[in-house]
Amino acid sequence: MSRTLVRLVQHSTFKKMKHHIAHISLVVKDYDEAIQFYTQRLDFVLIEDTVLSETKRWVLVAPKGSTECCLLLAKAANEEQQSRIGNQTGGRVFLFLSTDDFWRDYKNMLYKKIKFTIEPHEEAYGTVAVFEDLYGNLWDLIERKK
Repeated sequence: MSRTLVRLVQHSTFKKMKHHIAHISLVVKDYDEAIQFYTQRLDFVLIEDTVLSETKRWVLVAPKGSTECCLLLAKAANEEQQSRIGNQTGGRVFLFLSTDDFWRDYKNMLYKKIKFTIEPHEEAYGTVAVFEDLYGNLWDLIERKK
C-alpha cells in the first residue's frame, strides 16, 4: 500500500464523517402546479420557495415529518430538460415514499385521485404499491416490515 493511501486510511479512522442526501432534483413544468400537487395531493410540506431570478426559484418540498432529504422542484429550462419531465428514470420507479401506515396513506391518496399503476401487494420487505406523480414519474408507496 502506498504511503499516501496509508495516510488517507489512517486519517479516515481519525475523523468520522457523516453524510446524507439533502435534496433530489425533480424536473417540473411549472413551479406552482408542482407545489400544489405535492402539498395538496401528497400532503408534503413546502420547506422553501425563494425567487432566484425572473425564471428560477429554489423550491423545496418534503413529506411531513421528514428530517433530511427534500425534493428540489426544478423547472425545466430548455428542450432537453423538458423531454425528461415525467420520465427521469426511463420508466422505472424513481422515488420511494415510506410510510408507517400503508393503508391509511393509500386510502387518502385514492381519495385525492392519485393514480396507482400497480395495486397494493405484499413483498418480502413490506406492503407496496406504485403511483404516478402529476407528470407521470413512478413512485413506490411502501410500508416496510419491521
